[in-house]
Amino acid sequence: MPSIFSKIIAGEIPAYKLAETADFLAFLDISPVEKGHALVIPKKEVDYIFDLEDEELAQLHLFAKKVALAMEKVVPCKRIGMAVVGLEVPHVHIHLIPLQGLGSINFTKERVQLSPEEFANLAQKIQLAFAEH
Repeated sequence: MPSIFSKIIAGEIPAYKLAETADFLAFLDISPVEKGHALVIPKKEVDYIFDLEDEELAQLHLFAKKVALAMEKVVPCKRIGMAVVGLEVPHVHIHLIPLQGLGSINFTKERVQLSPEEFANLAQKIQLAFAEH
């Protein structure tokens, strides 16, 4: 059965996309721990990050870096943090989270609420910043 991320890739579920290549996709988390929280995924459905081939893993991280640099231009923060948990969805994903402090990467805290317009506006700004790279 396809993961929720595979359904996003296939266009079956909408997402606030930030960047996309033939192999990777980045989009805003719809239940963010911080404003701008994004997910970066390979389009190939693999459950565990360390099951990726070395080149795929390297390319995923390089794509995530470009997304993070675009995010930094748009979202006020000290830096962009990265987390790989991999328990909630059986599809490799990297969380990119704008950091205000150490508590910014806390998946147990109350989630940030954004309107659809706020999500769309933020996604568009990050898309433009990504395109500048």
